Amino acid sequence: MAITWSIVQLDYAVSLDGETDVVNNSHWQCIDADDQDNQARVYGSVGIPTDDLSNFTPYADITEAQALQWTKDALGAEEVASIEANVADQLQLLENPTEGSGTPWAA
Repeated sequence: MAITWSIVQLDYAVSLDGETDVVNNSHWQCIDADDQDNQARVYGSVGIPTDDLSNFTPYADITEAQALQWTKDALGAEEVASIEANVADQLQLLENPTEGSGTPWAA
């Protein structure tokens, strides 16, 4: 499976600079899974800049694609790449563990 990003929730200011419901924070997740049902996930949140509302989009008209773009822009390309590498590393460890735990007498 490929790495996928999604928006879990958007936070907004009820009123800001004459606009209503201005998105100012994004809660996101980045997930990947393999064909053996292993799943790796990173969750986080990032502030969405509100200093320039010249291209304001009304809350009801925001698409997930737009929110994802805002989120990735706010994170920056280097951080996005780091998050995706983290997810890939997590999945690799699930597929090829380097540690284990348990109680051998209960096997």
